[in-house]
Amino acid sequence: MENRERASAGAVGSAGSLGLRVGQAVFSSASLLFMSVGVEFFSYTAFCFLVTIMGLVIPWSCTLAMIDVYSILVGCRPLRVPGVMVIVVVGDWVLAILSLAAASSSAAVIDLLLQFHGSHCSPRFCGRYQLSVMMAFLSWSMTAASSLFNLWFVASR
Repeated sequence: MENRERASAGAVGSAGSLGLRVGQAVFSSASLLFMSVGVEFFSYTAFCFLVTIMGLVIPWSCTLAMIDVYSILVGCRPLRVPGVMVIVVVGDWVLAILSLAAASSSAAVIDLLLQFHGSHCSPRFCGRYQLSVMMAFLSWSMTAASSLFNLWFVASR
């Protein structure tokens, strides 16, 4: 029984999962905010990709965070059905891979822009792009962690 409880420490419906989901939503929102407000990100495809993926991570994380809050307050585990957990794991994995791809491609574009000694990117814009990518990487790390916890839970059943 102890192994099962340890395996579910970060799975959907636990306080650990709630912390990861809130972190995902906060870092994705921050990434979206830094990329979108007052910056012309639409000139680069990688930045558009990052904005799109962060826009998908936010509702996914918020929805699962609401389920976590409900599970913690009521004490039941509504998503602990194996078929539903597989959907959550696959959704997390897809978003984790897309988040990593978006953050990595945006980081490469920023690096390329900075190699031109700022002639294509003012310091103010490049700084905001860098903050956005850093937040995207933090969001990705939390998404990857939650997908691993949920995969571990599914495998331990």
